[in-house]
Amino acid sequence: MAAALEPSGWWQLWRRRLSARDGSRMLLLLLLLGSGQGPRQVRAGQTFEYLKREHSLSKPYQGVGTSSSSLWNLMGNAMVMTQYIRLTPDMQSKQGALWNRVPCFLRDWELQVHFKIHGQGKKNLHGDGLAIWYTKDRMQPGPVFGNMDKFVGLGVFVDTYPNEEKQQERVFPYISAMVNNGSLSYDHERDGRPTELGGCTAIVRNLHYDTFLVIRYVKRHLTIMMDIDGKHEWRDCIEVPGVRLPRGYYFGTSSITGDLSDNHDVISLKLFELTVERTPEEEKLHRDVFLPSVDNMKLPEMTAPLPPLSGLALFLIVFFSLVFSVFAIVIGLILYNKWQDQSRKRFY
Repeated sequence: MAAALEPSGWWQLWRRRLSARDGSRMLLLLLLLGSGQGPRQVRAGQTFEYLKREHSLSKPYQGVGTSSSSLWNLMGNAMVMTQYIRLTPDMQSKQGALWNRVPCFLRDWELQVHFKIHGQGKKNLHGDGLAIWYTKDRMQPGPVFGNMDKFVGLGVFVDTYPNEEKQQERVFPYISAMVNNGSLSYDHERDGRPTELGGCTAIVRNLHYDTFLVIRYVKRHLTIMMDIDGKHEWRDCIEVPGVRLPRGYYFGTSSITGDLSDNHDVISLKLFELTVERTPEEEKLHRDVFLPSVDNMKLPEMTAPLPPLSGLALFLIVFFSLVFSVFAIVIGLILYNKWQDQSRKRFY
């Protein structure tokens, strides 16, 4: 699959995979992709992708702003440039984010991220990285790559700086993923290791060609792949079955710098709806969930907050509480008077 590549990359990759007799079919496919219309088949007879414009972002970034008609909102130090959206500049103590205003109710989807991380810092003198989110809350600044801690949903981290000094088996930059139900904190000192679902090394800094990341969620199966070698081919990074994500969450991306810094740029975000055939048994197994979870991974239980009471409900509660209190007082007075009468009779 090479969904995130530019038209020239598409041509080179598909030319290797298709025979000459399929040229007309390939040309039609490329025309459809270039226009952003129509479905794109990922696997023959199994999955089609449909670009969802309300959840996608590309140049010239007309849907980004603060108006009520904007599909994407900026936060913090994020800025819109002509060729990219810069989440943070190569300066200390900056943080920025980009959030979709439209909640996503798709069951199966694929998010393709075209990004670039670059700066003046040399080896181990740059940071801190960026994150891609699918979470219940949006526009909440915090310490986790510019977003809130104890988030609810999915976070995918492109971490460029190793905080854990004694670790040796990892090579940074490093991509990892985390599912949270609001009960877990991201452990910065250990680079998120205690709560990660998996990860892989991804050398993405200061490259002279495009870098891509794809997050694919199909039938409770989370797959993360990357194209960072300039070969127009996806490489596997993380694959986790049994991931349960509620619908109605928001997509976003954020970044943060501290004493070390980098330019963290997002060039495009493209979300595709995946149409996948399900058996009746799969339909029963894949019912909607209300809190994120991962099969065979114990997350601390969270008590879901009660919804706020409406004005009418609050009035009725207060009213009936007062009526019950008055009723209890009246009954108490009646019983007290009867007790007094019986006491007088015994006295005489």
